[in-house]
Amino acid sequence: QVQLVESGGGLVQPGGSLRLSCAASGRTIRPYTVGWFRQAPGKEREFVAAFSWTGGNADYADFVKPRFTISIDSAKATVYLQMNSLKPEDTAVYYCAARLSIAILTTPSRYPYWGQGTQVTVSS
Repeated sequence: QVQLVESGGGLVQPGGSLRLSCAASGRTIRPYTVGWFRQAPGKEREFVAAFSWTGGNADYADFVKPRFTISIDSAKATVYLQMNSLKPEDTAVYYCAARLSIAILTTPSRYPYWGQGTQVTVSS
C-alpha cells in the first residue's frame, strides 16, 4: 500500500501560479501511475493530469493544457503539479491518487490510493 500526502495549495490571484506536491511513501512509487484530480463544490471529481512512472509519460485534461505541467523527483518519490495562469474556475480541492499500473486512466474510481487533498482558491 502507498500513502500520499499533498501540499502546496493556497489562495492565489487570477493569472498567478502554484506548485502542488504529492509525496509518496510506504512502497516504491515506480510501478504506479500517479494522478491529480480536483473537486469543486457541487461538482464531481475530475481528472486533471497524471504521470506513469513506469511508462515515463504524462497526460493532461484539455482544460489545463498548456497551463499545468507535471514533474517528478524520483529521489523524493514526489510528483509535482505546476499550475500557471490560474483562473477562478480552477478553484477546487486538489487530490493526488495512485494506482498500480503503467496505463494512465482518467476515472477517479480506478485509483485505490488517495491523499487528503489540498485547497486551491483562485480569487482577487
